[in-house]
Amino acid sequence: MTCPGCGAAMHVAAGKDFLVCDYCGATHFPEANPDGVRVLGEATESPCPRCSITLVTASLAGARVIYCNHCHGVLIPMDDFMGVVEELRSRHETAAYTGQQPDWHDLDRTTACPNCRKRMDTHPYGGPGNVIIDTCEDCSVNWLDYGELQRIVRAPDGHYAIALDEDERDKMALDAMLNDHS
Repeated sequence: MTCPGCGAAMHVAAGKDFLVCDYCGATHFPEANPDGVRVLGEATESPCPRCSITLVTASLAGARVIYCNHCHGVLIPMDDFMGVVEELRSRHETAAYTGQQPDWHDLDRTTACPNCRKRMDTHPYGGPGNVIIDTCEDCSVNWLDYGELQRIVRAPDGHYAIALDEDERDKMALDAMLNDHS
């Protein structure tokens, strides 16, 4: 990207979600797209595992990710993954969740890691959302196709549901005890 003020090249500020002009020092904060991804635009050396387009740097919920501008897939470091999910959940309005089963044929796909080009492990995500994700343990990254992260974010979390069930059970037991003593 070029600076809107002077036309010089801009680069991603180290560890930041904005671009800095190499010449005049102006900053540019890209808008987040509808998925919450802030495309920073610096090309990587990594090809998209779905459409082979060069992936670009981006930011999602404060974490640096690698993003495909064509198919909208995202490569998220494992260390940042749960933080991204939690941050996006905190921003999400509660709505009725219409769960869907994963496409089990996705388990048969072969996905090359954009970083090391080795075959990624394709498996059902162990949390909520019923999605099949791709993981490279060597590079410590998860690849999510378009829509998979949103399914995880919008799905009820079993951990919270269990806690709510326990709270409700405690409340019912207290109510019953109070009613017995009345």
